[in-house]
Amino acid sequence: MNPRGTGRPTADALRGGMPGIAAGLLLALVSFAAPAAFLSVAATLPSVAAAPAATQSPAPAERGPHDATARHPFDDVERWVRVFDDPGRDAWQRPSLVVEALRLRPGMVVADLGAGTGYFLPYLAKALRPGGIILAIDPQPEMVRHLAERTHEAKIAGVVPVLALPDDPFLPEGRVDRVLIVDTYHHIDDRTGYFRRMRRALAPGGRVVVVDFHKKPLPVGPPPEHKLERDFVVKEMTLSGYDLADEKDFLPYQYLLVFAPIPPAEPHP
Repeated sequence: MNPRGTGRPTADALRGGMPGIAAGLLLALVSFAAPAAFLSVAATLPSVAAAPAATQSPAPAERGPHDATARHPFDDVERWVRVFDDPGRDAWQRPSLVVEALRLRPGMVVADLGAGTGYFLPYLAKALRPGGIILAIDPQPEMVRHLAERTHEAKIAGVVPVLALPDDPFLPEGRVDRVLIVDTYHHIDDRTGYFRRMRRALAPGGRVVVVDFHKKPLPVGPPPEHKLERDFVVKEMTLSGYDLADEKDFLPYQYLLVFAPIPPAEPHP
């Protein structure tokens, strides 16, 4: 029973309720066991299972001008640890303020979509204690293995590394309070369909938060041709069935957009 009285399962109930799916089929490795238990499974992951979203390129005729614009190989984990976890990133990424903008409460379920090396995990875990869960999602097997190892070594409670498909993050239906997408939105193909499907995963009051680089030359981040304009993201998310519910401007190089799913229209009597 949920002590908050919302009728939704608690995080503890969610730990036992979400199925694990075979990693060999490139489905989500989802088990709400302790990180140490996950490590024993993660060790069996293939080093190359399929190309992640960031490296798969559909045929030119199938790609729109804004489909998965940035293509980087993310299999060299040590390289990306140096990039993503550079201590200098804190000055412009302002992770504590980003997490504060999510308005998290203990016991919530948060999906870190495109978690990469796990830069945001300590900040999210602190805001969700006690009882919260972080679904650290990435389509690259080596990144998922690194997430499991980092979680275990740093003793970050409540983190579930998830190996996703490029077109499916394997979110539990109706249970996710926040989806955080940092510097990843522009890697996703068929975003309108992707985010329409994501609406089913959101709990009542759920939000999708997009943080990405402004489309102009900047001292950090990808080149301008790999970026999406803020207004373009708002337009796409509106087409996907979301309203812009909030926006923050404290980041020097990025926009932070908070989207709420548009309720279905009331049927005519």
